[in-house]
Amino acid sequence: MELFEILLLVISFVLLLSLGVPISFSIGISSLLTMLVSIKSLPSLTTVAQRMATGIDSFALLAIPFFILAGQLMNSGGIARRLIDFAKILVGKLPGGLAFVNIMAAMLFGAISGSAVAAASAIGGFMTPVMDKEGYDRSFSAAVNITSATTGMIIPPSNILIVYSLASGGVSIAALFLAGYIPGILLGLSLMVVAFVYAKRHSYKVKVEFTLGDALIKFLDALPSLLLIIIVIGGIVAGYFTATEASAVAVLYAFILSVFLYKEIKFEDLPDILLNSASTTAIVMLLVGTSMAMSWVMAYENIPQNVAEALITLSDSKFVILVIINIVLLFVGVFMDMTPAVLIFTPIFLPVAMQLGISPIHFGIIMVMNLSIGLCTPPVGSVLFVGCSVAKLPITKVIKPLIPLFVAMIITLMFVTYIPELSLWIPEFFGF
Repeated sequence: MELFEILLLVISFVLLLSLGVPISFSIGISSLLTMLVSIKSLPSLTTVAQRMATGIDSFALLAIPFFILAGQLMNSGGIARRLIDFAKILVGKLPGGLAFVNIMAAMLFGAISGSAVAAASAIGGFMTPVMDKEGYDRSFSAAVNITSATTGMIIPPSNILIVYSLASGGVSIAALFLAGYIPGILLGLSLMVVAFVYAKRHSYKVKVEFTLGDALIKFLDALPSLLLIIIVIGGIVAGYFTATEASAVAVLYAFILSVFLYKEIKFEDLPDILLNSASTTAIVMLLVGTSMAMSWVMAYENIPQNVAEALITLSDSKFVILVIINIVLLFVGVFMDMTPAVLIFTPIFLPVAMQLGISPIHFGIIMVMNLSIGLCTPPVGSVLFVGCSVAKLPITKVIKPLIPLFVAMIITLMFVTYIPELSLWIPEFFGF
């Protein structure tokens, strides 16, 4: 009977997704159907509601709406443009300079907003016309923008790392944030290597010119935005505030920066910004609630334990198990949004990883890097759709230049997977 219930959960979920039902509703309905069959009583309806409510009843999750609001303020407050100008100073004179600028600006914006979609929209909106003007192929520009935007999922602050902390049973958010720096930077550098080779092959000329005085002005203009990284992460590491409190500080700082210093947001713009933030938060929280209900159903049916036993029986090699987990997560990322994927698959794979002696901090970075690649792939890649929309291109035009960038992302994933120190060195240095 247990096998029937597991099949019911999986098949009903896949069927609902294939019919175009939104993923949060697909998760909730398939969980409810399975519970009705398994528990055989109407209180299953109440249980689903309870699990959804308790799933979002977490102090740590308060950081998500605050970071979303901070990202909205930054997106509208002229911060993206200033970061692009600063990135031009750092990497603009390298071969393929504008592609480098796009990647560097996305990394900086991700380190401030924590949103891949926001980075793809904000950075791509500025860079696409500029790269067009300098003769860059638009499909290549879009591919660079799409893939580089995912660095914001790994470089802190990252909402998805907060979700992983919840799903893992309380892994330190501060430690996860610190663990994301080196992998996120490596990911950006790997994309730059591809951009460099592409630029050389297509003989893109360096046309970014600036004087030392211009560089100083651009740096000083971007400095208040860059200070947010130090305030948020430095405050967490120093123990002045928690990640949740840091998110509120980020909102306050972004508000002061955008409204009073840069003066690019007027008070009459705030209702729309708050509404957009609330809408995004509602979507995320519904996904969290229904995913927690499905996680409870899977635990009730002993799915995590069965998967763990099967994997350990299959092989006791850490290398082999990690290859299998990576393949599964890459496949899952193609068809499922990051938030439910983390909430559903962390309880399944984390116990296996811990049995093999893998740190839950390291595993969190592996999982997020895997699923970040799915943001750039059809059919549910939100960053892919936003990047193509910004560039005004069909997805089919972007797939070819995306492939070498995908390869670079997967190679970086392999390095991060099999060299734990890349994720753990900074947290261990700060005593986590």
